[in-house]
Amino acid sequence: MYNYQHIEVDTHTHTVLSGHAWSTLNENCIAASSRGLKGLCLTEHGPAMDHSLNSFSSCSLGMIPEFVHGIRVFTGMEFNITNFNGDIDHIEPVSHKHIHFGIASMHDVCMPLGTKKQHTEAYIAALNNPLVDILGHPGYAYFPNDPEPIVLEAKRLDKLIEINNNSFRARKGSEENCLRFIRYCKQYGVRVCVSSDAHFDSMVGVVPRALKLLMDADFPAELILNRTYDDFAGYLSDRGRI
Repeated sequence: MYNYQHIEVDTHTHTVLSGHAWSTLNENCIAASSRGLKGLCLTEHGPAMDHSLNSFSSCSLGMIPEFVHGIRVFTGMEFNITNFNGDIDHIEPVSHKHIHFGIASMHDVCMPLGTKKQHTEAYIAALNNPLVDILGHPGYAYFPNDPEPIVLEAKRLDKLIEINNNSFRARKGSEENCLRFIRYCKQYGVRVCVSSDAHFDSMVGVVPRALKLLMDADFPAELILNRTYDDFAGYLSDRGRI
């Protein structure tokens, strides 16, 4: 059994601009630096969620410096999956170039509850959106799904599955579902990102429960994309994001 206890890029973080988070980008980057990170993804909630970014405000992502307090900031968004067709928030086309990293997630305030088949099909359709690089917290038990076809579609598209550390606190029943995704990602060689889903700066880069779940499953370290900055930045470069 090998050990991995650290990530160099936190791929899912929020600031006060998401409407229900509590820290600024400056504060998150200071926290990231203090914990030895090299980068973070700024992924505010999309406009389908109340009090978050509107469809135009993502244009201002281009004003953010590339480095803040020595931390490389990859601008992006946590898009809301809004229906069973896998549609996500609309943002102005001029903003697309600022989405270095796009997450697509289901939230109960934006997405109706359906069947396991409907949720599965929605995740698969969302993966096919060119703005989406990764599925956010797909282990969320409120939206049951079939992980195997989702993971296989991620493999086909060379996209990613998120293991979200915050799910174990905020989304009851997520651990077993996340483990099912981990097992299929291991079986099919699909890469994951481990994220904090930080809504306060003390959470940035803190992902012990997610890493433990991966370690207990003997998950290959090389399939954790954000374990190293170079691997993560290389992936975005290969996709033409940066």
